[in-house]
Parts: sequence; structure tokens; C-alpha cells
Amino acid sequence: MTNYRDVQTTQHEEGRQQRLVTFKVTQLIWLLLGIFESVLALRVLFKLIGVNPENPFAAFLYGVTHIFVAPFATLIGAPAAGGMILEISTFIAMIVYLLLAWALERIIYVAFYRPRGPVSTRQTIVDESSPQSLGNSRTTTTQTPTGSSSTTTTESMRNQPPRSD
Repeated sequence: MTNYRDVQTTQHEEGRQQRLVTFKVTQLIWLLLGIFESVLALRVLFKLIGVNPENPFAAFLYGVTHIFVAPFATLIGAPAAGGMILEISTFIAMIVYLLLAWALERIIYVAFYRPRGPVSTRQTIVDESSPQSLGNSRTTTTQTPTGSSSTTTTESMRNQPPRSD
């Protein structure tokens, strides 16, 4: 006869959902910062190569980023040659916004992240060697994240149909 084995494993860990939400929020912060820093870097590049400010895309980019660069605009002079400008103040703004995003991410992580707790694992194994011998074994294991303690309980039933939970 053929051997049939079905293994089903489920895990439950307290605080897992909150950790996932915290992880997603912090990743969203880094994504938005990356987009924002890219737009500011594009502004620096456009100013550096002397893009025509009357161009609709350049005008839009300068208009959107001006509000974020304005607090740093008079901090330091911007060397210029011809139509090209090196906006050092935009580099300073990029560093400041990076530090602010990092601080916000750390605050969210510290305030809402919960360390891992015990994980309870339930594994159900149905092993059938022949039509006459039917076996059902259930194992429940609880472990800490470091694996320092575990409890295992096993129930076995032979020659009985599997029970439905």
C-alpha cells in the first residue's frame, strides 16, 4: 500500500501584528524620504547643469521643492557661473530632512515595537500506512525566542478516524 502523510503547522505569537504594522510604517517613512531626497537631488542637478527655469517641468520641480529649501536658502551662498548654480543649501536641507526622518522612524520604532514573546506552534500529523491502520498524532510546542524553554505535549490515537477540530 501507499504511505500517506499530511502535516499541518500553525503558529501563534503575541504582538506579531503590532510588529508588522510598526515595520510597515517605518518602511513607509524610508520610502517617502527616498522619494523626497531624490526630488531634492534632481533640483540640485537641474540647477548645476543650468536647466531653463521657464521649462514647465523645471518650473514645477522648483516650485514644489522651494518650500522645503527656503528655510536653508540664506544659510550659505550659492556659487554660480553662467546659468549654473551650486545650491549647497539644498545639500544641507537634504541632510537635515534625513536626520528628521531618522528621528521620526526611531521614535515610532521605540514607542510601538514590542519584542518577541513566546511562540506556540501546533502541528498535526496524519500518517496512514494502510487502509486498516489509521494514525493521528498531535504535537503542541511552546518556545521562547531564544529557544531556552519548550513544552511538548503529544497525543496519539491508533485505529481511530481523525477527529475534526
